[in-house]
Amino acid sequence: MNDLFDLAGRVILITGAAGVLAGTTARYLAAQGARVVYLDLNQEKIDEALAQCKAETPNAECIGLVANVLQRDTLEQVRDTVLKQWGRIDALVNGAGGNMAGATITPDKTFFDLDFEAFRKVLDLNLNGTVLPSLVFGEAMVKGGRGAIVNFSSASAPQAMTRVVGYSAAKSGVDNFTHWLATELGRVSNGTVRVNAVRPGFFLGEQNRRMLVNEDGSLTPRGQLVIQKTPFGRFGEATEVPGTIHYLLSDAAKFVTGAIVEIDGGFGCFTGV
Repeated sequence: MNDLFDLAGRVILITGAAGVLAGTTARYLAAQGARVVYLDLNQEKIDEALAQCKAETPNAECIGLVANVLQRDTLEQVRDTVLKQWGRIDALVNGAGGNMAGATITPDKTFFDLDFEAFRKVLDLNLNGTVLPSLVFGEAMVKGGRGAIVNFSSASAPQAMTRVVGYSAAKSGVDNFTHWLATELGRVSNGTVRVNAVRPGFFLGEQNRRMLVNEDGSLTPRGQLVIQKTPFGRFGEATEVPGTIHYLLSDAAKFVTGAIVEIDGGFGCFTGV
């Protein structure tokens, strides 16, 4: 029972690992002794992320590989490289995602100003960019007889939220896909491969900072609304995400599948009234 949370030696692939939340998770898991594979589009950003990981954990076992979550051949190359180096794939964290200006409805516009091509790209990246890695790496987990997948949902998935029409639709799809795949893989793997998701609330990043915070550090009107609906009264810190993912990847969650865990300071359970 003492090793329920032990991830030492486990091979964990993380997409979008050069980003803030996924990158923080990658560094944390490497510090726990996991063998972490950083996946992202840009080699330079991967190298920077790996350097930061090594600086924090000098003995970390981590490698970085360029991969496009929307291109099956590059994902298959990653799979083959990882299997050749470490012999198995134990877990996948689908951290790749993002938004685009055209798929967001700003206050001076209406739905009828939506850039449908941008909407399509956001849907593709966030939803299909979760499905395709799960397809490629999930098969290796089933064949290996053990595995865990953790997807990234969003606070905008279960409820209507102004502006982020494309991102909300995509993350709602991720929620449904998480439930569906948990059911499917649970059956075909005899309960040895699990699929769950985390649902972060509001964390300041490059994509949403201008929507939530003014240049002087004060809250924008939207930022004020978010804080008013968050019982904790603040935005989340990136370091507050990895612990939940650790649990979902570990044997402590061996009978947990199809769950979507909120990391949002209470945003999802509060009506704001």
